Amino acid sequence: MLEGKVAVITGGTRGIGFETVKVFKENHAKVILFGSKKESVEKAILLLKEEGLEVEGYCPNLSDYEDIEKTMAEIIKKYKKIDILINNAGISANKKIEETTVEDFEKIMKINVNAVFNMTKAVVPYMKKNNGGVILNTSSMVSIYGQPAGVGYPASKFAVNGITKSLARELAPFNIRVNAVAPGITKTDMVASLPKEQIEPLIKTIPLGRIGETRDIANAFLFLASDMSSYVTGNILSVDGGARS
Repeated sequence: MLEGKVAVITGGTRGIGFETVKVFKENHAKVILFGSKKESVEKAILLLKEEGLEVEGYCPNLSDYEDIEKTMAEIIKKYKKIDILINNAGISANKKIEETTVEDFEKIMKINVNAVFNMTKAVVPYMKKNNGGVILNTSSMVSIYGQPAGVGYPASKFAVNGITKSLARELAPFNIRVNAVAPGITKTDMVASLPKEQIEPLIKTIPLGRIGETRDIANAFLFLASDMSSYVTGNILSVDGGARS
């Protein structure tokens, strides 16, 4: 489905991002993953190599536009284009507002929002030159109805939705589609480590009766990145088993 496409995926060393790298490689894309640390990037590349999947990786500071710009230039020099960008890197929060410091809030916004802006700003000129592209953002089910603590996280994902919808309108004339995937409760390392007594009540809130797998989310990204969704832009695709407020 992605034959000949070049994809850059941030937060690609674990969880949803790592699974998306695998799915994209299985669909014949050339994939460059970004991670926060050199060690985690190298580990992810090695794990993928053991599965017969060859990828390249970088660890730029997503809060530093100049660093991102430099990295993008390196990728363009080697691959000549970037067809797909997935802004997946992010951090969560669960503290009550009284316990959340100003620094905590700023850190979440810097990684979850500023990094999306920085990456997108850096890639758009190349996509325009290439007469099109796809930009996909990782949102969250809490961007739709909030969460009972950790206000910075849903605030950041509300912002991601705004970026998605606005840039979809701005970039449509250049054949650049912009969409987001809003995962529900997904079996990442963090969720998998929760005790059974915490997981079972969560499952009861999901109409499909199970927690999402990382592949469920990766497949949504695959659909939105492929030509099968060529008439889809400005959408926040919920992948949450039917869970709603």
